[in-house]
Amino acid sequence: MEGLIPVINKLQDVFNTVGSESIQLPQIVVMGNQSSGKSSVIEGLVGRDFLPRGTGIVTRRPLVLQLLHVRKDDREIRMQQDGKMVTAEEWAKFLHTKEKIYTDFDEVRREIERETDRLSGTNKGISPDPINIKIYSRRVVNLTLIDLPGMTKVPVGDQPPDIELQIQDLCYTYIQNPNSVILAVTAANTDFSTSEALKLARDVDPDGRRTLAVITKLDLMDAGTDAMEVLCGRVIPVKLGIIGVINRSQADINDKKEMTEALKDEASFLQKKYPSIASRNGTPYLARTLNRLLMHHIRDCLPDLKTRINVLIAQFQSLLSSFGDPVDDKAQVLLQIITKFASAYCNTIEGTAKNIETTELCGGARICYIFHETFGRTLEGVDALGGLSTRDILTAIRNATGPRPSLFVPEISFELLVKRQVRRLEEPSLRCVELVHEEMQRMIQHCGTQQEMLRFPKLHEKILDVVTNLLRKRLPPTNAMVENLVAIELAYINTKHPDFAEAYTIHRSIADMSAGDSQRTAHSLHRSLMDKQAEDGRVAQEMNGSTSWKLTNLIRGQKLDVTGERLSDQGTSSQPSSGANSTVPSPARSRKGGGGINLLPEVPEHPLMKLSSRESRDCEVIERLIRSYFMIVRKNIQDTTPKAIMHFLVNFIKDNLQSELVSQLYKREEIETLLEESEHIAARRKEALEMLQALQRASQIIGEIRETHLW
Repeated sequence: MEGLIPVINKLQDVFNTVGSESIQLPQIVVMGNQSSGKSSVIEGLVGRDFLPRGTGIVTRRPLVLQLLHVRKDDREIRMQQDGKMVTAEEWAKFLHTKEKIYTDFDEVRREIERETDRLSGTNKGISPDPINIKIYSRRVVNLTLIDLPGMTKVPVGDQPPDIELQIQDLCYTYIQNPNSVILAVTAANTDFSTSEALKLARDVDPDGRRTLAVITKLDLMDAGTDAMEVLCGRVIPVKLGIIGVINRSQADINDKKEMTEALKDEASFLQKKYPSIASRNGTPYLARTLNRLLMHHIRDCLPDLKTRINVLIAQFQSLLSSFGDPVDDKAQVLLQIITKFASAYCNTIEGTAKNIETTELCGGARICYIFHETFGRTLEGVDALGGLSTRDILTAIRNATGPRPSLFVPEISFELLVKRQVRRLEEPSLRCVELVHEEMQRMIQHCGTQQEMLRFPKLHEKILDVVTNLLRKRLPPTNAMVENLVAIELAYINTKHPDFAEAYTIHRSIADMSAGDSQRTAHSLHRSLMDKQAEDGRVAQEMNGSTSWKLTNLIRGQKLDVTGERLSDQGTSSQPSSGANSTVPSPARSRKGGGGINLLPEVPEHPLMKLSSRESRDCEVIERLIRSYFMIVRKNIQDTTPKAIMHFLVNFIKDNLQSELVSQLYKREEIETLLEESEHIAARRKEALEMLQALQRASQIIGEIRETHLW
């Protein structure tokens, strides 16, 4: 089990080379108020005077200190990279000075001061960047310590106004690591209950499973007082214990009092002042306790540490593979990227892409939604009589008759009005083209998030331009085709359409009846009453025969009776309606919009006109014919517009995308430029490779531990 701490030190060396904080290694974090004696405690554990001293804040950067016990005959540790052996009994090495050996600990102190001033300045500033140092000695136990800046309240020198919060945040950064042991240092000549170190430790370790308290300056307490209650845990209990130590005074430091003499004086003081607990206090006992705590803590953390390292190895291997290997054959790589992009784009349309979106519709699914939901509902919301008033219809009828009163409803008025309504279908159809074009443009970014696109930004930009231009070229012919679909419907009003034939027949019947009524009126004075009654009976018989059923389909199941010059309602037919116009709503409801969405602004109605019964009848007939024919055209447009968009835009892009990319991009003189790798990706690949190598080395180090070492 003694070999566990060197293992952690090796792991720390491995990860220090890549500057990674992804692995939280077990370590001891030393924190306390400014001038509470933290540095003296650490020097006591090392047995050497090597830390900067002075008034005010001295430790201004975290100091990561690895203590390594080394025997005089330990050739493995003493052997250097240059093949030379270290003959000194004690020496130190800094991470930032590489393999340089320090045997003079005064020089170690000066190097710490220089490195501190380099980042923190010379006027009391602090920095979160740590200084890493190793100390090899036969007088130390294996430990990993982190000495943090002392907590202070009032800023001095170049310290910012929020220096207190900055130091607290720095302390939290280290003590929040669940694998760390917290060494909370408090001076004995202050009230133990006001210890800032214990307060911060309790915030992150409320159960006290990894907190050890150290009471310093026991020899500086007022006469007549002692720390017995505190050391026995009767004031504030600490689960891992409370250990008291005696620091060297400033006079001892100035006189360069040896550590061995200081330890003897400490033992003498404890035996004299606290004889009953002297064996459980003092610097040697603190060192042994820390070593034991750290070993047990490492043992508990090791399984999770192994798992964490294995998970990170898999993650960084995947990340490194995503960055790709350095390019050798650039022409081949360019073709592969083009093919991969074209396949991803087409697969997104077809719905066979590997990474299918689960949060929103994308590609072909959104195009389908545009066709059958957005476009379909918009067309259904276009009112057949929207923007068309009774005055407009009557005006069209009158204009179509010229100077002569008409005997029939003129067909030219129907054709004129129905074309006006059919034109209203063009705008939503073109909007459907626009929506599909926008989705296909958006798909470029969706397919362009591949790592190759990020790796080669110039190629990504060029691919984006080529596909965008291809889509832009296909937009005019697609719009032209959709416009032609509406123009085709306007070019020939097919009143012989099978779905419109019955409505057309009803229109002719009504026109014929109108002519018959006019003739009877002209000759009524020359006909006898009996002839008129016979004629009326014949007309009624005809109406109850073939014509009445056709009128039934026209006016939503109502029978019509012709008497003189009026056409009035006489009840509801019980005969079921048939044909294309059987479900056509009434004109009154149609003019209100029928609950649909009118995409064009409504034309306000003129003041109500007083119409004759014949004019009302003619207007109503025209309205029903317009609605019947408009429904036929709308169904055609709803069916043919998506087909035109698929043929002229979507399928054309699918069939020609790869060939277009190859013809535009595969040029010998541009390959080098297009495959110029992003500096960001190159740097990240290097970092990922270094981290992967460090993790593999760490896994190898942990793998060397035998189960017998843990118990």
